Amino acid sequence: MFDRLRRFENLHIAFWLVKDFCWIQDWKWIGTFMIGPTIGMALYITYLSRTDRKELAHNMAVVCWICANVIWMLGEFYYNDTTRPQASVFFALGILVLAWYYLIGRRSNQT
Repeated sequence: MFDRLRRFENLHIAFWLVKDFCWIQDWKWIGTFMIGPTIGMALYITYLSRTDRKELAHNMAVVCWICANVIWMLGEFYYNDTTRPQASVFFALGILVLAWYYLIGRRSNQT
């Protein structure tokens, strides 16, 4: 299972890098297209990690991070960069997921 998950994680990194490279290059249609594979792979990895509370929390935070990143990118591409407040919501959600894990979720695993 670990090798399978690692392959998906590596592919996910490649998708994410292509999406962000397109963002930097202002290649709107390719960057917009890459949203699907990038978020889709992040969600699949999160699903695969659902039985491990630690991995699940971190992968959920990554999904939030990518969603924030996508909103920010789309704002720069199509909305004159006015979407940062919406992106901040997803960054905050990711922080909350990790805060929950480190402050509460991890403790309940130690009993």
